[in-house]
Amino acid sequence: MNPYEEILKGGDLRSIGQSDKVIPLIRNSKDFDKLFELLFHVDRLIIMRAADAVEKITQEYPYYLNFHKKAILKLLETAHNKELKWHLAQIISRLKLNQNQIGKAWQILTFWALDPKESRIVRTNAIHGLFNLLDQYPQLEADYQLTIAQIEKENIPSINARLKHLKKLRP
Repeated sequence: MNPYEEILKGGDLRSIGQSDKVIPLIRNSKDFDKLFELLFHVDRLIIMRAADAVEKITQEYPYYLNFHKKAILKLLETAHNKELKWHLAQIISRLKLNQNQIGKAWQILTFWALDPKESRIVRTNAIHGLFNLLDQYPQLEADYQLTIAQIEKENIPSINARLKHLKKLRP
């Protein structure tokens, strides 16, 4: 059994449960690799909580993701659960991607951002992920602006609030 599985299980999808208790237990890449394995677990709840911990840890230690780039890109392509998608949208921008990889990631995040069937948090985090990718790939600015223009027409308060915040970060 994965050493973090017991901490992350139980409860329901409306709670991150004890995922914050896992974070201080990750002291090196070997620990992180064990946590990362749980993104492929059969239990949606464990996946969500592992993704939450992975996202929080990699804010400070993005290099832990380097070994997992292919897996993250595969998850980005195959994720169905909104809880995993909203974390992947944030995580993907922490990787150094080649031309093909950025194209695929950009396409998926743009699709999520524009898809009215996606949850608002997935859409909002996808927009933020696209915004973060602009730091590495400024040549995508025009495409980003086209996407934002389409989204703004929907006039969704939660998404508009994120767009307003992002505009302040890059006027």
